Amino acid sequence: QVQLVESGGGLVQPGGSLRLSCAASGRTFSSYAMGWFRQAPGKEREFIAAVTWSGGSTYYADSVKGRFTISRDNAKNTVHLQMNSLKPEDTAVYYCAAGFFIGTMIKDYAYWGQGTQVTVSS
Repeated sequence: QVQLVESGGGLVQPGGSLRLSCAASGRTFSSYAMGWFRQAPGKEREFIAAVTWSGGSTYYADSVKGRFTISRDNAKNTVHLQMNSLKPEDTAVYYCAAGFFIGTMIKDYAYWGQGTQVTVSS
């Protein structure tokens, strides 16, 4: 089992950047695929990015491709989401998740953090 805690959210102006972090507990972090999802008010939770257990492969939603970068540091049990060129439509609660297999669906991930708020506004 793994516990996840997100941090790094906040208020940023359009065009700005934020770096989200997700700290994981447990000694088996490196065996999990990791993903980031987000949920805007009144909308369903959606896939943003994912990375394999080794960090060797990454996947992105079309809406963030070229602007967001997911990375992981297995030695520090952390996964990051670097978000650049932020837009108002990126405003949402961002969640990190851990799963046994990489995927783009909520059901692919067994463990979830509590979320961190990102607000993009001038």
